Amino acid sequence: MYFNGVKMTEKNKQRIAIVTGGSKGIGRSICIELARTGCHVVINYMGDKKGAEQTLTLVKNEGGQGEIYQFDVRDMEITEKAVDDIAKRLGSIDILINNAGIIADGLFMMMSQKNWQSVIDTSLQGFYNMTRPVIEKMVRRRNGVIVSISSASSLMANRGQANYSAAKAGLNAASKSVASEVARLGIRINVVAPGLIETDMIRDVPKGEIKAMIPMARIGKPDEVARVVGFLCSDAASYMTGQIISVNGGMF
Repeated sequence: MYFNGVKMTEKNKQRIAIVTGGSKGIGRSICIELARTGCHVVINYMGDKKGAEQTLTLVKNEGGQGEIYQFDVRDMEITEKAVDDIAKRLGSIDILINNAGIIADGLFMMMSQKNWQSVIDTSLQGFYNMTRPVIEKMVRRRNGVIVSISSASSLMANRGQANYSAAKAGLNAASKSVASEVARLGIRINVVAPGLIETDMIRDVPKGEIKAMIPMARIGKPDEVARVVGFLCSDAASYMTGQIISVNGGMF
């Protein structure tokens, strides 16, 4: 196989990483972190092409390589075609980061079926749609790393987020189960559960109230989550699988 004119072997082959929801926030920081480690980063986005292009620029500014790729992780058929295309063009998929997620907060008794389903479809169904075809390819090579981005809401009660909590808790359980299935096949699967991180999701929440909830008395930064993800994708974490790692400033 040749990549950018260079013949690749298993020893020197550039790792290929897919990051879903890579156009901003935590996803963007993960793309940059993986680029720093030498990965070719496939930056997935659904609607924010400008944001994805900005992420790609930041990846290149770090000396990394990548590309943007539009598809909706909620659509199983389209997602499977995208995974097949990436694997065929780039030779393999070495890392998958399931980061895509949305919120549609509201008290459960007033929550519409649409808001319930949309959140479940993105975080949990999206995990299935991406992970199943990627694992199929990783198993053939007996090598691969998958990290899914969950939330502190999956581990503690959070009023107004029954849909989000359910989706992320399901993501945790599914990841642990699948990790046990493929551990002997050279594939590691872990979960990172961020707490309150400086992203658009907490833009409208009073910062004073947020800080009062956190023992470290500050809001986390996206790159603090990304560095943990980078570690889990590295050989330094070669004996870690099926784990849920909280990055939350000591909230619980």
